[in-house]
Amino acid sequence: MRPGALPSDGAPDATLALLREGYRFIPDRCMRLGTDAFRTRLMGRKAVCLTGGRGIRLLYGADGLTRRGAMPPTVLRLLQDKGSVQQLDGAAHRHRKALFMAVLVEEDAAERLAEAFGRVWTARLCDEGEANVLAEASDTLAQVACEWAGFDQSISGDAALRKALVEMSARAGSVGPGTMAALLRRRRVERQLARALPGLPEGCPARRVATFEEDGAPLATKTAVVEILNLLRPIVAVGRYIAFLARTLAVEPEWQQTLSCADRVDIEQFCEEVRRQSPFFPMVGAMTTRKVSHEGLDLPSGQWVLADLWGTLQSQEAFPLPNQFHPGRQLSWRHPNEDFVPQGGGDAATTHRCPGERVTLALMTAAVRILCGRLSWDLPEQNLDVALNRMPAAPESGVLLSGIRRLDALS
Repeated sequence: MRPGALPSDGAPDATLALLREGYRFIPDRCMRLGTDAFRTRLMGRKAVCLTGGRGIRLLYGADGLTRRGAMPPTVLRLLQDKGSVQQLDGAAHRHRKALFMAVLVEEDAAERLAEAFGRVWTARLCDEGEANVLAEASDTLAQVACEWAGFDQSISGDAALRKALVEMSARAGSVGPGTMAALLRRRRVERQLARALPGLPEGCPARRVATFEEDGAPLATKTAVVEILNLLRPIVAVGRYIAFLARTLAVEPEWQQTLSCADRVDIEQFCEEVRRQSPFFPMVGAMTTRKVSHEGLDLPSGQWVLADLWGTLQSQEAFPLPNQFHPGRQLSWRHPNEDFVPQGGGDAATTHRCPGERVTLALMTAAVRILCGRLSWDLPEQNLDVALNRMPAAPESGVLLSGIRRLDALS
């Protein structure tokens, strides 16, 4: 079936509808049209949108696609940027992806980051006695990520730099002056990191990126800085998952007692269900580089394709009663699944799936142990609604905690 034979959403251009509907843009149209694929026009460009396993298999498994040209320029520059691993294809992509797999998956990054986050965030929460979880967790993650990467206090202790790391993800789905300001702050951070490269300790993650060789030579400084940010920024973005986790504990407080004495497996199951339910990445895009035939779709060269991530995670067929929070679904990042795709699908080593899920789960587990085992806290009156037309989404209040104190201080 060629794109012209797919049902259309009927809009001359659906850009404003995408901004208005956010995460629901693709799944709601698919439901209305009775299909898993439809055609539309966004920002003046023809696009094919898919939800469910067929779209995931296409973007995370089919040949003849590239990520280049598939993101709006501001989104690309705030997130991956030009020259990054996500913009590479084939052997070049696999070669550089192996560096990220080694640093984030095969070594002890998850354990080191989780230990540091648990220690630093617990101390911060106790010192302050109250917190906005989204803001405090994100800022703490920015600090510990910079330290883990090998940067000294001039980088990790720079509050403006940490804020810029947070806003690279927080502003990626918006337009306007705030996005432009975030882009300018990113460029300042790039210059700061470039100046710090010569003083990095041997063997630290950032130095390993800076000295990584392709075609017999180390990465250019600009490319190395882009890839160092692609280590730091996703770690900082886990603060959003931690805010959703805290929201679940607030809305369903019985989980606090259950998790206070739970083992690692049960805590991970809780965290994976948080990842399934939470609106994180709305969709992922690619461009065809040649004619592609995929499971009944015949796509011409140069076709823009968007695969729905959030809607796939809410599928009634894949996840019965998807609106119910149910950690017993036995979900795990360790087992590639075409429906469980909070950070992408396919094999992380060979596709464009995010390599940081091991780190994500370790940090979320550390947050559960803090909020359910180490600390007692109160929940002031606040708005915990989640607006799905805001990308990326978050609890409206950020999840406010008050009266924070150590549990051992209460005994």
